[in-house]
Amino acid sequence: MAKHLTPGRIVLYAALVLMAIYYLLPLYVMLSTSVKTLDDIRGGNLIALPQSITFDAWSKAWSSACTGVECGGMKGFFWNSVKMAVPSVLISTLIGAVNGYVVSMWRFRGSDVLFTLLLVGCFIPFQVVLLPMARLLGELGIANTTSGLVLVHVIYGLAFTTLFFRNFFVTIPDELVKAARIDGAGFWTIFFRILLPISGPIFMVCVIWQFTQIWNDFLFGVVFAAGEAQPITVALNNLVNTSTGVKEYNVDMAAAIIAALPTLFVYMVAGRYFVRGLTAGAVKG
Repeated sequence: MAKHLTPGRIVLYAALVLMAIYYLLPLYVMLSTSVKTLDDIRGGNLIALPQSITFDAWSKAWSSACTGVECGGMKGFFWNSVKMAVPSVLISTLIGAVNGYVVSMWRFRGSDVLFTLLLVGCFIPFQVVLLPMARLLGELGIANTTSGLVLVHVIYGLAFTTLFFRNFFVTIPDELVKAARIDGAGFWTIFFRILLPISGPIFMVCVIWQFTQIWNDFLFGVVFAAGEAQPITVALNNLVNTSTGVKEYNVDMAAAIIAALPTLFVYMVAGRYFVRGLTAGAVKG
């Protein structure tokens, strides 16, 4: 094995190790600080190991930390984000799959224009849609609710999911769909019986992309939700900026990790499918 360790490889491995340490250092600081006592934090430094490990900060961050005038912890806001993210991801992904199927397999007059408009939607900044969306939610009577946030994220995510599925479906041989049509298969039969079974990779891409974007969103959460309907990102911001005496950095770090755990879990479980899904069908045929 030593004969394969050329000077170039040694430099490469050393650079990779240094970059990994640089990338993981903030996570280590957060984890170590979250299990330290306040005395330990005051007497040590950021990268020092904890003198004694305690999970009191985690318990307080989850159930009793103050997020503004309320001191109920992150628990309720965490489940708000779950109730917001899960339906938003599922609805936007399924509708995006149908949209991508239509614009790639069932061409109609104006389909190219429609796809171009959807593509433009991917590049519209969040700030542009704030006022129109606020008015729409008010007219629908779902302003400052979790349902309103679900609608916002579904609408904003459709451009991305449609683009992903369209780019995947155009790589599928046309002969497969034409053969199904000759055999009498209709619109939905082709979609459910032929295309969906082979669309697993791109579904994973959309789920990971949408879940990450929706769970980590702060702007829509702070603008379109209020009170008990706010997501965990807004609660985390309120917790960090709420001071009731001594600044508890261990509670802040524990709350930040709690807020990040779902996205970390998604990437750990399904991250390997992300690149695979993006490159699926890169070569047609």
